Amino acid sequence: MQIQVDEIRIRKRIRKDPGDLRPLMESMRKHGILNPIVITTQNVLVAGYRRLEAAKRLGWQSVPVQVIDANDALTLLEIEIEENAARKDFSSDEMADAFTRMDKLKNPGVIRRLWYWFGKIFRRILSIFRR
Repeated sequence: MQIQVDEIRIRKRIRKDPGDLRPLMESMRKHGILNPIVITTQNVLVAGYRRLEAAKRLGWQSVPVQVIDANDALTLLEIEIEENAARKDFSSDEMADAFTRMDKLKNPGVIRRLWYWFGKIFRRILSIFRR
C-alpha cells in the first residue's frame, strides 16, 4: 500500500537525529524502499523515520507503508524500539565476503565471460531453430 508522504504524522520519537541520510538515499534511489514504513491506522509513524526523511529529501510524493492496528502508547513504543534495536550488522568477515562476491559479479574473469558469451550464442542458435 502506498500513502502520500505529507499524510504521515510524526509524533514524539526516540530517535531525534536521523544521521547521515546520503547512503540511505542512494540505496533508495537505486533500489526503492526495501522495507515499508510502518504507520498506525491514523497515519502516525511507528517505524521508518529515516526512510521517511530520506524519501522527503528525494522529493518522493508517496511511500510504501505497512499499517498496523495498534494505538496504545506502550505497543507503539515497543515496535519503535524493536525496529531499531533488533537488527544485527554484518561482521567484518561477512562484509569482506560480500564485497568479494560483488567484485566477482561486477568483474567476471575471462573464463566466466567466455562461458556467458557461448551461452548467448547457443541460445540464439536455438531460437533460430525454434522458428
